[in-house]
Amino acid sequence: MSDYLEVCENAVRRAGAVLLNQIGRAQVRLKGPADFVTDADIAAQEAIRQTVLGAFPDHALVSEEDGPGQAASAPAGPYRWIADPLDGTTNFVHQVPFFSVSLALERSGQLLVGAVYDPSADECFTAAAGKGAFRNGSPIRASQVGSLGDALASAGFPVVVHPESADLRMFLEAVGVCQSLRRTGSAALNLAYVAAGRFDAAWSFSTKIWDVAAGALLIREAGGVVVASDGRSSPLKDGTYLAAATPQLHAELVELARRAGVSA
Repeated sequence: MSDYLEVCENAVRRAGAVLLNQIGRAQVRLKGPADFVTDADIAAQEAIRQTVLGAFPDHALVSEEDGPGQAASAPAGPYRWIADPLDGTTNFVHQVPFFSVSLALERSGQLLVGAVYDPSADECFTAAAGKGAFRNGSPIRASQVGSLGDALASAGFPVVVHPESADLRMFLEAVGVCQSLRRTGSAALNLAYVAAGRFDAAWSFSTKIWDVAAGALLIREAGGVVVASDGRSSPLKDGTYLAAATPQLHAELVELARRAGVSA
């Protein structure tokens, strides 16, 4: 496990160095409406690929910027690395220093290690199953907040928001209930902040598995609760999440989602 975590942290730090080197200089393209990809995304992904598969060539790697044939050609086996080489691309494009690299390792559906790295702040959040969660080597814990009325929460939004978006409906339901709300632009950092006790809750109905895999393990190891947006299953199911610092707060969050019509 320690070898996996060491490689995981090395990979996200290498990718983060690539991002810092290219901020303000990377070529930007559109994948879809308001959905950016940059040369930095691709270069950071390659840094992760070289680090992880150089250490474990028989493992698979799935990443946000994979081409359509790459996932299908990945080695068959129980170990899979899940990477987002640049979470918060819009922030990165606008040189807003709130973006991250996210990487996790799962074995047969069970998360083993994870890391979320904020290169602008040089903060690396790491976790290993059963071993706790850490920020730059120091232990972190989720907050003890038990009520949404006392919670600082972070809301996710899709790249294109329409009036019936699940994330918007949840936001409108939450804005009069939570102590305060934030929209940061990086789901991975939102989850890391819940693990570190900076945010008390976070949710998104428009994220993918690579946005949440590492952060989900961080929260669990820091004593918090995270499930998929249906309120029951694993966030690895489809990448959506409802995350909270305590079971009591999580129950309130699930009920809020139900009232917003976005959770069973």
